Amino acid sequence: MIQAREIRVLDEDKKPLGVLPTAQAFQMARERGLDLVEIAPTAQPPVCRIMDYGKFLYEQHKKDHEAKKHQKQIQIKEIKFRPKISVHDYDFKMKHVKRFLGEGNKVKITVMLRGRERQKPELGLQILDRVMADLKDLATQDGSARKQDWAVSALLVPVKSGGKDAKAKNPQGGEKEVQGHGPEKGPAQQGQ
Repeated sequence: MIQAREIRVLDEDKKPLGVLPTAQAFQMARERGLDLVEIAPTAQPPVCRIMDYGKFLYEQHKKDHEAKKHQKQIQIKEIKFRPKISVHDYDFKMKHVKRFLGEGNKVKITVMLRGRERQKPELGLQILDRVMADLKDLATQDGSARKQDWAVSALLVPVKSGGKDAKAKNPQGGEKEVQGHGPEKGPAQQGQ
């Protein structure tokens, strides 16, 4: 419902047709079998475009769907530990944590405390410290560890790789690679 008496009109190819009375713009749209759509209502005079509104909505929906398709959904995965965890169980769970971090997901580490373990939450913090030490290259802790009555938990965020960080990790110094001959030896190493 266009309220203005005069509007600036664009045709279906976005070419300006000038400032026209609203009734004349509606008549032009009807003759072409299209709709008159207000695209800038706050402009003076308001800007309207002659277009197929159904086709416009369809194309807009298609663009939104494509944009959503290429977005990566980051999920929070949770792995639960116990203070008295065996070596094999710890290694098995750490493989899962590394896989989740490699996929770009956040990981919540929860150390569950039962019975008398609740009186010593430092046991849970020791497990968290051990996990953080094992994952220092892959993840950073987001915030501090949370203590609850029955558990201690921390959120791990994967370390970003690529971009500026990749250049910092691979400095230009060091050994040069000569094609097919392995590392090139410096002047001090040639006599050996």
